[in-house]
Amino acid sequence: MNQDFSIVSLIMNASFVVKLVMAGLLLTSLASWTVIFGKLFGLRKVRSTNEEFERDFWTGRNLNDLYSDAAQRTNGAPMERIFASGMREFMKLRERRVVDPSALLDGSRRAMRASLQRELDTVESNLSFLATVGSVSPYVGLFGTVWGIMHAFVGLSNLQQVSLATVAPGIAEALVATAIGLFAAIPAVIAYNRFARDIDRIAMQMDTFTEEFSNILQRNAGQPAPAAATVPASMGR
Repeated sequence: MNQDFSIVSLIMNASFVVKLVMAGLLLTSLASWTVIFGKLFGLRKVRSTNEEFERDFWTGRNLNDLYSDAAQRTNGAPMERIFASGMREFMKLRERRVVDPSALLDGSRRAMRASLQRELDTVESNLSFLATVGSVSPYVGLFGTVWGIMHAFVGLSNLQQVSLATVAPGIAEALVATAIGLFAAIPAVIAYNRFARDIDRIAMQMDTFTEEFSNILQRNAGQPAPAAATVPASMGR
């Protein structure tokens, strides 16, 4: 008899456990692709908004004007929120009559570091899910394959004559689980490496901005009031 070795037929003829493994891997792959596309557009938005704010920041505008614009926006750039947290702390310390430049700078820098960590936590969300899918899916698929081959050989134990034609369908059904596991794992691994590299660049960019803004606050810490402080346009990139 001719055997139907199409993917659909192999999946439908697999044992219950193997079908369960396949279904789990397919759902995992769907969730992985959802995360991949969400992260792809999310990181693109983070880069574009950061670059837009950085261009605006280095035009030499008044710091209070920049802070006022940042406070009014609810969905601004991560770099803008880091700036706002540092500026907010700087102004609060000034209102409390703190005149020590080192105390002003340390308070602002701590606020920006905390804001930077929160932004990185947001940017890195769901990245661990891709790492888990990439590392675990092949082993889950292998489990389905081992179980399917074991089930196939148990079914052949009652046959008097065993040939390749009788063994092949069961093994082929089991191997589909490994193929689906690889189908789920490979895109997740590629996406994880790509996103991890992009996030490292974003983190470096925001960390550099934090240090540059700290230098500006340090120069303005000795002035009597921060209202006249501006970003030196000559330092723009």
